Amino acid sequence: MAGARGMTEGVRALAAAHREGRRGVEETVEELIAALGESAGAPVWLHVESPDRLRARARELAGGRRDLPLLGVPFAVKDNIDVAGLTTSAACPDYSYRPERTAFVVDRLLAAGAVLAGKTNMDQFATGLVGTRSPHGACSSAFSADHVSGGSSSGSAVAVARGLVAFSLGTDTAGSGRVPAAFNEIVGLKPTRGLVSNAGVVPACRTLDCVSIFAAEVDDAAAVLAACAAYDPADAFSRRRPRGGAPDLARGRPSVLGVPAPASLQFFGDEHAAEAWSRARARAERLADRIVEVDLAPFAEAATLLYNGPWLAERYAVLGEFLERDDVDPDPVVRGIILAGAEPSAADAFAGQYRIAELRRHAEGLFAEIDALITPTAPTFPTHAEVAAEPVAANARLGTYTNFVNLLDLAAVAVPAGRRDDGLPFGVTLVGPAFSDEALVRLARAWAGARAVEIDLVVAGAHLSGMPRNGELLDLGARLVRATRSAPSYRFFDLADGTGRPGLMRAEDGEAGGAVEVEVWRLDERAFGELVARVAPPLVIGSVELENGTTSKGFLCEAHALAHAREITGYGGWKAYSTAAVATP
Repeated sequence: MAGARGMTEGVRALAAAHREGRRGVEETVEELIAALGESAGAPVWLHVESPDRLRARARELAGGRRDLPLLGVPFAVKDNIDVAGLTTSAACPDYSYRPERTAFVVDRLLAAGAVLAGKTNMDQFATGLVGTRSPHGACSSAFSADHVSGGSSSGSAVAVARGLVAFSLGTDTAGSGRVPAAFNEIVGLKPTRGLVSNAGVVPACRTLDCVSIFAAEVDDAAAVLAACAAYDPADAFSRRRPRGGAPDLARGRPSVLGVPAPASLQFFGDEHAAEAWSRARARAERLADRIVEVDLAPFAEAATLLYNGPWLAERYAVLGEFLERDDVDPDPVVRGIILAGAEPSAADAFAGQYRIAELRRHAEGLFAEIDALITPTAPTFPTHAEVAAEPVAANARLGTYTNFVNLLDLAAVAVPAGRRDDGLPFGVTLVGPAFSDEALVRLARAWAGARAVEIDLVVAGAHLSGMPRNGELLDLGARLVRATRSAPSYRFFDLADGTGRPGLMRAEDGEAGGAVEVEVWRLDERAFGELVARVAPPLVIGSVELENGTTSKGFLCEAHALAHAREITGYGGWKAYSTAAVATP
């Protein structure tokens, strides 16, 4: 298990192996104990569970319910999240305490069967995006000892990237659940504010804080979110999902992605990052049906308010009194940032609230026109030496595309986007409105699927847009690619078998054929397999030639079923025939 990507099975696969008896929880826990021993002394961990407690947990799970969604899956939590029996320090030894209760979110994961490995290093008091502001040592990217890991959830990201655990929890106020994901080539899911409880989490900016999730794959992060998201009456900032349902992005209509207008982009001289973004934008153009260029100036203005505006006072409200004491020894950069929060006045705070409300209204208008905004996760990838030379400026640059998200009440998923020309990881972030989390996961899955297998399916009958069975495609996450026609060599029939289905077959030699109106829908390999399993005779999946000469998989009909069917080729399509049939007395 130790070493890069030593956790060979992800969250869902590992839990399934445990549930089905193909792998024992005890075996996984023994590998976890070995990995923790091999990584001892590294700055990833601040506190780890003892082997005795881990083995006791394994026995408890092995003798309990087999249907738990995270059965036996090892995870880690950032050291600003309480776990009864383990110290919480937020990476500041002088602040340390032993909580009597475990944080609500951790309790949810334990109830789902997960195995807590320990608590991870972080930028002190979750103030930073670099992963270097800790008295316990700076974390490095899993891909380069010279480059920072990203922060503040540094240890949590590295623990997943190195395969020490299957998933981990971070926190995200300014981008701490996303920048480390990009720098370690993993997924960082930052939920809608309040979707996951913050009870038992040391606040940074309490009105903006989110618990975030790191995993190797999008669906693994989504599985963890499903297990831990719940309304918590004990958290005053917990939120219920809207009664009317969450925003439903890219479902049953062409997907529209917003990308930063070139003039809005900043890479601070990092040509490798700029070139990687160019490739990522081209990939987004292939993924989406339409691209809209977005002026990021309003988002950038919102971002500046987080550290150069009154929200800095919120950090001071939590920690100012502690950091002003003479008997504590915090990180000097962190101390300077937070104590500056004493300067804004109450009038400044209200002025900031007014301006953020205006900027949120602007964002609402934008997301009424696009399905999601895709940006670089970070504009550059600094080395430890660069951060040491400019500890505040280097950190501030990393928030260029992340700082605005929580202020504008948005959800986000950070995903890998290939490698830079220097071999370092590069990542992008999909951003959507509040409670669009599930829809963003689907888009993130499609982004990942752009590297994997996607299959075009030609439909000619009841699966067409607006027809009775189109919902089956939508439920599988399929998206419409285009409406077109078949090659002019097909015969089309009403099967007249009471199912309301047509039959399409290629004309034999000497038979008259015609072109038929069809639609091309795109599904991932998994969804295509599910659909094929549902196809009932006499329909089959075969190859359909389109009018442009290309061939895709599509619905065809077995010849024996056409003996008593009515040929409707002359109508040119199922919709035209259905309309005519209704109009005919």
